[in-house]
Parts: sequence; C-alpha cells; structure tokens
Amino acid sequence: MGEKKQLPAIEGWFTTGANPHLLGTRCKQCGTYFFPKQELFCRNPDCQSSEFDEVELSRTGKVWSYTEHFYQPPEPYISPDPFEPYTIAAVELEKEKMVILGQVADGIAHSQLRAGTDVELVVERIYEDDEAEYTVWKWKPVAA
Repeated sequence: MGEKKQLPAIEGWFTTGANPHLLGTRCKQCGTYFFPKQELFCRNPDCQSSEFDEVELSRTGKVWSYTEHFYQPPEPYISPDPFEPYTIAAVELEKEKMVILGQVADGIAHSQLRAGTDVELVVERIYEDDEAEYTVWKWKPVAA
C-alpha cells in the first residue's frame, strides 16, 4: 500500500510545500490584516469597508507567549491515543504585528522556548484516518 495523501485539516487556512504560509485577508481601505480570513466587514472600528484582498501572511515571527497543555481537549479535537502533552505558542507575525496561536512543532520541548524566540511556520501531521493524513500549521524555532 502506498503513502497516504496529505490534506489540510482546515481547508483554505494555510498553504503547504517548502515555504508554507497562513492565508488571511487585508482590508483594501485601512490595511488591517485578519486571520482567519474576514470577508463580510472590516472589524477595525474606524473602518466601514467590506472589501478585502486574500494575502499570504508572514511565515516568521517571535514567540509572544506559550504554554504546555497537560489535559486532553474535548471533541472535536483529535488527539493521539494515549494522549501526550503539547505546547501552544502565541506568535507575533513579523510584518503584520498580529498574534496567531498554533501548536509547536513535533520534537520541540516546552523548555526550548522563551518569549522572543524567532519561529517559522511549518506544516505537520496532526492526525490520520484510513484515507489520509491531515495537516495543520505549527511553529518551529528557526534554529531548530
């Protein structure tokens, strides 16, 4: 049997390949960035626009905050069996200056992170079923 196909766990939120990016939108009037994509109205209280461009967001940033989770989240979260603790990082994107949450890449220990750590976006497997492996964005220290 061949390798399983890889599919994004959330379609349209990120690209894949050697240099993945999160996909967001930028308001055409005020320039405010949004992730996930905003398509109805600008959430900037000083703007009344409803026109957006889809943009690839920065793939690098700095850890703003992080925490290690020792509990298994409820469904619909799909976790390994048996459950293993994982680390979540809030990362301030380099250009957009917005904070995006995401898991930390496989093999990166909580102790390897600090506020201000430079990280880059990677795409890794989060779970699989009989048909495919499902991927999601994660943060990986640049030096790792």
